[in-house]
Amino acid sequence: MADTLTEIERITGYRIDGSILGLLKSNAESMRLLMTQYRCAIMEIETKFKVLNEQFSLTNERNPIETIKTRLKSPESIIEKLNRRGLELSVDSIEKNLNDVAGIRVICPFVDDIYILCDCLLSQDDIKLIRKKDYIENPKPNGYRSLHLIIEVPIFLAEEKKHMRVEVQLRTIAMDFWASLEHRLRYKKNLPQDLAEQLAFELNQCAQISSTLDYRMGIIKDRIEKEKASD
Repeated sequence: MADTLTEIERITGYRIDGSILGLLKSNAESMRLLMTQYRCAIMEIETKFKVLNEQFSLTNERNPIETIKTRLKSPESIIEKLNRRGLELSVDSIEKNLNDVAGIRVICPFVDDIYILCDCLLSQDDIKLIRKKDYIENPKPNGYRSLHLIIEVPIFLAEEKKHMRVEVQLRTIAMDFWASLEHRLRYKKNLPQDLAEQLAFELNQCAQISSTLDYRMGIIKDRIEKEKASD
């Protein structure tokens, strides 16, 4: 058992504590396999985006992707989410009910790049769209903007092909900057109510500024590209 837990820690990158041993003791091998499969799914999607980035760098003479970040949800976060939703604590329940165990975030220079990459990814015949939420066209009340996709991608193992779900987030640099700082500030505790409300208002204002920046930078990009095309 100790060796298996060590292997799970190696694969996930997280220390295993007592809060999740109840799940792992009877399902250690299945949990190890599932986490490996999610990691393989991340690799598949990351490779697809890297290929698209290379292609567009040749055809458009610029890269539509600034950065790609990947994340495998920690066992602690998985257990917390299952508990919060009142779901069964089992390996099968993880795969059936959670769509964000495997995550990939793609940071783009411009808003147009987000939708181009989204269309290219979803047009691939081995990708199945499960859910799409456009928080760029319809930002969250706090100002958060991003394009979220839940997709299924096949992974090819030694003896089987299996479809795995991955959460994909596509953002501009400005969106990611705002979201990263907002996330840090949101978890500051024990703020007076009036201060918390004031900061929420100011963060929303910053989100509007971020949106304006994306819009204006996009206009500048379009003017440059139009000028180059006319040469």
